[in-house]
Amino acid sequence: MSTIQSPHDRGKLRDLAVAVAAEAGELAAKGQEGITVLDTKSSPTDVVTEMDQATEELIRDRLLAARPDDAVLGEEGGGIEGTSGVRWVVDPIDGTVNYLYGSPDWGVAIAAEIDGEVVAAAVGVPARGQMFEAVLGEGARLDGRSLRAPDAVSLDQALVSTGFGYSADRRVHQARVLTEVIGHVRDIRRVGAASIDLTGLAVGRSNAYYERGLNLWDWAAPGLVATEAGVRLGGPDGGPPTGDLVIAARPGLYERLDALLAPLGADTDG
Repeated sequence: MSTIQSPHDRGKLRDLAVAVAAEAGELAAKGQEGITVLDTKSSPTDVVTEMDQATEELIRDRLLAARPDDAVLGEEGGGIEGTSGVRWVVDPIDGTVNYLYGSPDWGVAIAAEIDGEVVAAAVGVPARGQMFEAVLGEGARLDGRSLRAPDAVSLDQALVSTGFGYSADRRVHQARVLTEVIGHVRDIRRVGAASIDLTGLAVGRSNAYYERGLNLWDWAAPGLVATEAGVRLGGPDGGPPTGDLVIAARPGLYERLDALLAPLGADTDG
């Protein structure tokens, strides 16, 4: 894997992300059978497996071998400081519970930031043999094919994806929000991995998505794929996505979903 000379060559950052995500996905896929829970994080339902840690270690080693001056922020291993202005944001196995239960709906997500802005991304879905990729301002692709999200639909015709937090109190409030939302939309889907939900918008597997309690590594890479495919990605009060709330949909539908969620306290724990 060759070293990239310019930290601002977004295409090469994307290419590195794709190559590393593919290798990491292969490692994780081989380890899915017989995996065991290594520890829990925020709650007994927030698990980390041996393969989460092994996969993140591989990703970190490959990125720093190619670009030793970059910073790395990983879900499992915390942060490594850098001096180049480039930071990699890594979720080694997004959808760990799905992974643990043998579901194919988990992803390896790698994003590159330059001075805090996500400019390149790769999201591998190994069990489905898929690789999503994007460069800021240059579009998104799936397995080399350009992506464009389907046009917005009306709110009552929207298939909406969402997720639930790890704490029982948060999930209870999210269920209350959901009971209000479901009467205004076509239907609800709960996949269990933000990377699958957000990239799914780019290929039309759903029309909209919202979730409270995500971290930067959950949305950085798949969020760029979605936005480069024409999806609007945001958060509370018209601002950027935050841990309080992430909303994603085509413009037009986005505003209607945002207006529906705002009075329901979707960005709070009740």
